[in-house]
Amino acid sequence: MAQVKQKSKKKSFSAARKKEILADYKLGWLSRHMSLVGRKEVLSGKAKFGIFGDGKEIPQIAMAKYFQDGDFRSGYYRDQTFMLAIGGLEPQQFFAQLYAHPDVEADPFSAGRQMNSHFATRLLDEEGNWIDQTKSKNTASDISPTAGQMARLLGLAQASKVYKHNKELHKGEWKKFSNKGQEVAFGTIGDASTSEGVFWETINAAGVLQVPMVMSVWDDGFGISVAKKYQTTKESISKILSGFQRNKEDDGYEILTVKAWDYEALLNTYEKAVKIAREEHVPVLVHVQEVTQPQGHSTSGSHERYKSEERLKWEEEYCCLEKLKQWIIDNKIATKKKLEALESEAQDEVNEAKSAAWKAFMEPLKKEKKEVTDLIKKLADETGMDKVGKITDKFKMIPNAIRKDIVSAARSAVRMTAGKDTDARKALISWIGESEKLNAERYNSHLYSETPKSPLNVEEIRPEYDEKPKRVDGRLVLRDNFEILFDRHPNTLVFGEDSGKLGDVNKGLEGLQDKFGELRVSDTGIREATILGQGIGMAMRGLRPIAEIQYLDYLLYCFQGISDDLATMRYRTKGGQAAPVIVRTRGHRLEGIWHSGSPMGMIISGARGVHLCVPRNLTQAAGFYNTLIQGDDPAIVVEPLNGYRLKENMPSNLGDFTTPLGIPEIVNEGSDITVVSYGSTFNIIESLIPEFEEHGISVELIDARTLMPFDRTGLIGESLRKTNRLLVVDEDVPGGASAYILNQILQQQEGYFELDSKPTCLTAKEHRPAYASDGDYFSKPSADDIFEAVYAIMHESAPEQYPALY
Repeated sequence: MAQVKQKSKKKSFSAARKKEILADYKLGWLSRHMSLVGRKEVLSGKAKFGIFGDGKEIPQIAMAKYFQDGDFRSGYYRDQTFMLAIGGLEPQQFFAQLYAHPDVEADPFSAGRQMNSHFATRLLDEEGNWIDQTKSKNTASDISPTAGQMARLLGLAQASKVYKHNKELHKGEWKKFSNKGQEVAFGTIGDASTSEGVFWETINAAGVLQVPMVMSVWDDGFGISVAKKYQTTKESISKILSGFQRNKEDDGYEILTVKAWDYEALLNTYEKAVKIAREEHVPVLVHVQEVTQPQGHSTSGSHERYKSEERLKWEEEYCCLEKLKQWIIDNKIATKKKLEALESEAQDEVNEAKSAAWKAFMEPLKKEKKEVTDLIKKLADETGMDKVGKITDKFKMIPNAIRKDIVSAARSAVRMTAGKDTDARKALISWIGESEKLNAERYNSHLYSETPKSPLNVEEIRPEYDEKPKRVDGRLVLRDNFEILFDRHPNTLVFGEDSGKLGDVNKGLEGLQDKFGELRVSDTGIREATILGQGIGMAMRGLRPIAEIQYLDYLLYCFQGISDDLATMRYRTKGGQAAPVIVRTRGHRLEGIWHSGSPMGMIISGARGVHLCVPRNLTQAAGFYNTLIQGDDPAIVVEPLNGYRLKENMPSNLGDFTTPLGIPEIVNEGSDITVVSYGSTFNIIESLIPEFEEHGISVELIDARTLMPFDRTGLIGESLRKTNRLLVVDEDVPGGASAYILNQILQQQEGYFELDSKPTCLTAKEHRPAYASDGDYFSKPSADDIFEAVYAIMHESAPEQYPALY
């Protein structure tokens, strides 16, 4: 660990150097005034909430000087000065986001979908094509969850290592993502957030992988109101990480410390840090100490409540801008009067930007408000209803009406005039309809890909077989299919626990490391959060990673990243970013509490934005990989755990056949009852078809195949029109995935109107499955349970034909 020494002060500075220093000073004050004015905008009611980067201006300016085209930032909501310094943020854009302006031109980071100071670079054009990342300074879309930016940071850095060592990616289309791996990934985090597990997991993994990463920790002494003595052992992240410091014998980190108010030392520190990371591919941690936070954590409270008078006085004295001001004066670079003029200029620019952003935000709202006001007044005149006219009076009480106010007023007027038939009412209903379309685009679009590259556009190609196909273990279908994909797509790689040398625990990757090398087929530590993060970061940089989570139960270790980062990325950037990582896992029907979970309801509820594939066998699974590799969305593929050694026919068109997303398959046609399931449980039901036939029950058995999306064609609804009876079989807990499936069939497909019997769900018990075969039998739907559930529905319908079993 080393404290970078400040270079001896020079007695004179060149004109160019003086100009640069003064530009830094002004930029620092520009950012500070943005924070100060932003807080006022929130407290005045113009904005909902504010969180700012005041106190970190000079360290971020220093860091930005060494951030080059092609580099990536994975930071958090305190980095506004850094974004200003690299040209990734304009003051007007900052205020547009503060006001939640739902226009990508006004707020290119999130189109009003994220709170202020959540930044992003638009990495995709409108057609979903990647821009040339080597010609821009890139930022991964920020998220609020504490330390959530860490996991993807690892993947962004690892991508440089992959591009450096994979010579196939040094030419052609791959050149737009990397210049032979010279790019550095910059991470930023608050000191208190280093208490999070994902921080430690990332730090360890980056040290193992030796990737070009510069991790800056801003240490202001508090985590909101909690002092760091309650946060960090020894009250110093650099001290407790000192064991990571590299030496002549061992790889590790370069760990540097620097004061947030020391301008020259900051420049020297970041010059050294970035040089090491870029040239040596060694991760670097920069502990920036003695940071101040002049306005406290956010607009939700005052820091005077938890900081002592001594601390507040110290923060005034050690403000980085005030320290730089004194340094400039002491070195005779500029006079106090000149510096005050620069501060004033910065404040004027901020006020102008704020006014321009507010005007741009309000103009379309004022237009909509006038349109609705005129329509409501006309409606009041046509109906003679005074209470309708009084709706517009409320607008006078809301000087800055937002869309919620405007649309709500229009809908209220429609409700009040139910049964009336007037031209104004028709016009108002028409306005509401058009508004719904516009607002759906503003607030609800881009959850999944809307580009021509969407995996939903990949048509089904069925497996083909030789006249006498080989009967092989299912894992071999998967393995041989992966081999073809890796041959065809040099940017594809897979990694996970036991994925490399062993070829995964079920040998679905057997021998692939020998053929494609450790760079593309690799083992990882037991660290699911950063396995996912590797996938997210590398996918953002043009690679096609398959991140393997060994068992479905283990998805919980990385589910925060799936839910908060991966699933929301395209949505929160309004189509500006994507991470088409494929999460490969396996599950269902294995015995024991910790290896047999099927938390599909959790995934469905928490991972909208990620496709969820639940194949019944490994040929179907291989087809999903073939589909997804052609698309630009992330997905989870849950391979059936008991299928690896079951025999399947080996297809002759490996790598070409595709399993479509959202298209169920009727595996057995029938006329009495529709039974819907997926995964391993589906196979149990299929095995019962002969017994159903023996009892005179004609079962239409449908494999959902994917849960997100679910049955885009309405095939199951059509089946209900024929059978009028429905059973959903699922090994999730009661009310889990089965409730979602019922909602899709009965409500979305209007299957309710086709039912002659009540719809039934057969699920696992509420507890985790007990161990061993008996535990499985009494915990999850068995063949006996399934048969009797179907039979009970038929008995209720025709008791004479199907007499009671018990």
